[in-house]
Amino acid sequence: MSKTWFITGVSSGFGFEMTKLLLEAGDTVIGTVRNTEKVKSLIEAYPLSFDCRILDVTDVPAIHHLVAEAFAQHGRIDVIVSNAGYGLFGCAEELNDEEINHIIATNLTGSIMLIKDSLPYLRSQGGGRIIQMSTYGGQVAYPANSMYHATKFGIEGFCEAVAQEVSQFGIGVTLVEPGGARTEFRYGSAKVAKLMPEYDSCHGFLNMLDPAKGLAPGDPVKMAQRIIESVDMTPAPLRMVLGSQALRATIERLEERIADYKMQTELAASTDFPSGE
Repeated sequence: MSKTWFITGVSSGFGFEMTKLLLEAGDTVIGTVRNTEKVKSLIEAYPLSFDCRILDVTDVPAIHHLVAEAFAQHGRIDVIVSNAGYGLFGCAEELNDEEINHIIATNLTGSIMLIKDSLPYLRSQGGGRIIQMSTYGGQVAYPANSMYHATKFGIEGFCEAVAQEVSQFGIGVTLVEPGGARTEFRYGSAKVAKLMPEYDSCHGFLNMLDPAKGLAPGDPVKMAQRIIESVDMTPAPLRMVLGSQALRATIERLEERIADYKMQTELAASTDFPSGE
């Protein structure tokens, strides 16, 4: 059976690839963009099944309005995909206030508001699926990525809690944690702070952003297909890591973290009241 999807940020990257695959398969997509230029071909090819809407996810009242309008117009929406976001590179001292506030508003606040606003409709219709695009950088942190990691670690905590709250209503939540992929996220939309020579040792990311230095291993079309397939998995997977390098790095970091915690057994117990008191 065909589904109706609400996807933010469909003008490029995973949002575009997912939208293209879904429309080709006969599904309906309510897709948001900041301008329609990059999706003109989809608008023309799918005038009935592609409902393209203008949205800047930093505009919270606009999110409230659009979610309400989309459910009112389309009735049931099966899948909400919180995809809009971008990367900001630079060490903490290199970032200015505007850069910090904007990435929080986009990657974190915008995602939270989209999910929160969708919940009453998903609950009243008896279920649905929420997909939050994250990154393996929601588990693994690197220098010169502090604010990007802050937003992704934050949205992962939010979604992990929400998943437990709404499972009783038949609503599944999945965090998608891709590794590097050949998308505009890396090679077009990434923002770089005003770099300081004092932090040159942390600026290795500049090589990653230069396609001449080697392309990312991830195929965005294959990743988009795996994300789409996840909607039919029951129960919903809480996390999906896409990319072998991303999975290796995540497992290594988690094992390091667990080993560190296990070494603190006596320290942790030393702050408890004696047993029975």
